[in-house]
Parts: sequence; structure tokens; C-alpha cells
Amino acid sequence: MTQSFILGQYIPRESFIHKLDPRTKIISLILFVITMFVIDRLLIYSLLYGFVLGCVLLSTIPVTYLIKGLKPVWWLVAFTFIFHVLFQRDGEALFDVFGFVIYDQGFIQGGEIASRLLLMIVMATLLTLTTPPLAVTDAMRWFLTPLTRLGLPVNELAIMMAISLRLIPTMTEEMDKIAKAQAARGLDYTQGRLRDRLKALLPLLIPLFISAFKRAEALAMAMEARGYQGADHRTSYRQIVFRTMDYIVVCLMTTATILIYLMIG
Repeated sequence: MTQSFILGQYIPRESFIHKLDPRTKIISLILFVITMFVIDRLLIYSLLYGFVLGCVLLSTIPVTYLIKGLKPVWWLVAFTFIFHVLFQRDGEALFDVFGFVIYDQGFIQGGEIASRLLLMIVMATLLTLTTPPLAVTDAMRWFLTPLTRLGLPVNELAIMMAISLRLIPTMTEEMDKIAKAQAARGLDYTQGRLRDRLKALLPLLIPLFISAFKRAEALAMAMEARGYQGADHRTSYRQIVFRTMDYIVVCLMTTATILIYLMIG
């Protein structure tokens, strides 16, 4: 279960994707999401799948590790596709399944929505797998710096994001420990009716929430004891710098987004 959800984890490598500036990755992710939500052609979706696969290969993250780590996402993607197939009423009727009339537009729309969801989650996960949490924090602080003129606490927001990303794998490991401890006591939440399974999850969720609150309180006390203040004059030990390859990647991603928009326009 420790690899059941890998969002928020970081795997150190010396790959091309790892060496890119975190701001480059975030900008590329935003452009990718924009492209994904404006297209409606199967060919471009195929190109996006190829692009994502290429990014995974360039990151040197094992594909099997990524597939196993996104196991909960597969259920969500499958549910999204099936929901649209069963309840979409546009287009030409194809066949009847247990009283549900299946239409061709249901398959098309379901495939588009499921593809968008899957690709977006994979790219976001790849961002966290190839970027240290502190680097993501520095990048988000850089993007939010103009908001300081409006009086928004940018540094506090950035550190909250970093802590949230860091706690995702920690809470996953904590959930694994609690599940094993409850299983040793005879708790089985994988069998029985849905109602019984939901009730069996309570002995897992309650200790998890208690542990999360304790960790948050301990972290707040530690930061307060060390005199942490998220003032605007704080500096970073590690500086993020755009390099030549970062400018090239951003230009290529921007150009590709514009070209795709013009193709479908």
C-alpha cells in the first residue's frame, strides 16, 4: 500500500526532466492542460498520449511504478468513462444494456473526459516525482510574488503548499501502518457489502485524522520554537535559475499550444 498513491513523492534522478527548472515544469503543465481542454480531435489526443509517454521515458521513472502508484486513479477514470457512456443521450443509439441505451456520443464524450482526467493526473504526478517539494515551493512563491502588492501572504501560502505536498507520502505511510495494525486485529474492509465496507473504514480514518492533527500541532510548535515568520524579506538557500534549455522548452510548449489552437480554430 506504500505505493498505492505516489502523488507528492519525489524520486531523485539525473534525467532531463529532473534538471529542468520547476517554473518550466509548471508553465509546461499549465500549457498542456490548456491544450487538453480546447481540443476535440482524436489525432491530437493521440499526440498528447505520446507526449506524456515521452515525458515519462525522459524522466527515467519506471512506467510500472507509475502505473501501480496511480492505481486509485484508474478506478476514477473508469467510473468517469462508464458514467458518460450510460447517461449520455446524444448521438445515434448503438445498443441496449440492461435498460440503458448506449449512444455513440457517450463513448466519444466519455473517452474525452476520461483522457483529460488521466493525462492531467499523470502529468501532475510526474511534476512531483521529478521536482523536490522545496523547489516547487520556490517556484510557486515566484509565481505569486506580484500578489504581495495586494497584501496577500505569499510566503505563508507557499510554505503551506510545501507542507501539504510533503505530508502526502507521510500520511500514505501512516495509513499503511494503521491498515496493517487493524488487519492484525481481524479487521477486513475488502469483503462484504458496500455498507459494511464503509463502516469498516472508520477504524482506519479516525486514527489517521488523529495522527494528522498531532503531526500538524507538532510541526506548528517546532516552527514557532525556531522563530519562523513568513515575512517578505525571507530569502532561499537554493536559488532557482532559468537556463537555456528552460527557455527552449517554454518556447516549444508555447508554440505547440498556439499551433494546436490554430489548427482547431
